[in-house]
Amino acid sequence: MTTVKTILIAFVALEHLYFLYLEMFMWTKPKGIKAFGLKSKEFAEETKVLAANQGLYNGFLAAGLILSIVQKDIDIAIFFLICVTIAGIYGSYSTKQIKLFYVQAVPAIIALIFCFIKN
Repeated sequence: MTTVKTILIAFVALEHLYFLYLEMFMWTKPKGIKAFGLKSKEFAEETKVLAANQGLYNGFLAAGLILSIVQKDIDIAIFFLICVTIAGIYGSYSTKQIKLFYVQAVPAIIALIFCFIKN
């Protein structure tokens, strides 16, 4: 795996570790409420279990990407980058927030493109 591929994959992994942090630990705090555009603190409290679950899944995506770097296995990276891309597309579609596509799917798509470029 080239340095550029590793950096792009690591960037996507770090993004998902940050999403984990926001969803699992900051959801009901002002930073989390602002980041996700939640309508109120009460809504955040009511949905914090769902958000923590989402955060856990983002952690699994990050773990898979980190594993691909450690193992230097481009196939693992491609699998998890496709998962991230699909999650970004679906998240954007289901929430009607195009920002999700740009923040989540686009970096994964860029990393995917580089994964398919031969050294």
